Amino acid sequence: MFLGIVSLSCILPFVYVLALSLSSNTFVVSGQVGFWPKGFTIKSYEHLMQKIAFWNAFRTSVLRVVIGTILSMFFTITLAYPLSKEKDQFRMRTIYVWIIFFTMLFNGGVIPAYMLINALGLMDTIWALTLSCAVQVFNIVLMLNFYKQIPKEMEEAAYIDGANHFTILFRIYVPLSMASIATLTLFTIVMHWNSWFDGMLYMNRVENYPLQTYLRTIIISLDMTAISTEDIERLKSLNNKSLRAAQIILATIPILCVYPFLQRYFVTGIVLGSVKG
Repeated sequence: MFLGIVSLSCILPFVYVLALSLSSNTFVVSGQVGFWPKGFTIKSYEHLMQKIAFWNAFRTSVLRVVIGTILSMFFTITLAYPLSKEKDQFRMRTIYVWIIFFTMLFNGGVIPAYMLINALGLMDTIWALTLSCAVQVFNIVLMLNFYKQIPKEMEEAAYIDGANHFTILFRIYVPLSMASIATLTLFTIVMHWNSWFDGMLYMNRVENYPLQTYLRTIIISLDMTAISTEDIERLKSLNNKSLRAAQIILATIPILCVYPFLQRYFVTGIVLGSVKG
């Protein structure tokens, strides 16, 4: 019963936001909307989704998530493997660990990052959104700690059978680390999907904005000079709260669709029982 109440308390805010996004302007302004829509309408969603720019931004975000997640997980898996070894196996391990960890504490800032992306010619490209955050140090630290939990006897047995490091990594470590990889993959997907600031920083044209940057632009930084007369009339019948609620729902649905497929890995101890005798 206690866990049920806690779960309900987590779901109710989302239900309220959904009801707010589907309610008419009159009921939203008067504060009469609860957990059920009043004056049911989908005008907020129509306003956000009717333009081609919305679908271009959605496509950019999906492309960013796919490319960015693949790159980030590849670097995470391959970097964590050598860093998980002992000093007698990798003499420079401590130095590399501190170099990588240093980037978690200090960074050059926004201006140097912008200058670097601009100098590399990556402005207004999908690579500016994916390569700039391809190496996630926090994920690497989590992955290398997970690698350390894998019994060394399995690696030694693979060495005896003639396996090299790449074979051991991709045929032993990766299959046994699927629970950790699935969790970090979900973290990476959510990070890429929710990012909006780098879209404003590295994209000069609105048609190249990712979805979160585009939604923020049309809701928070609304440019009235770029709105037609029909849009102005339509905005009169909408409320800023319902638009924000619709934005939250549209941004959350893709993550809700991905999460169930990765959830089963969170509660599975794949390493448990892998070594017998």
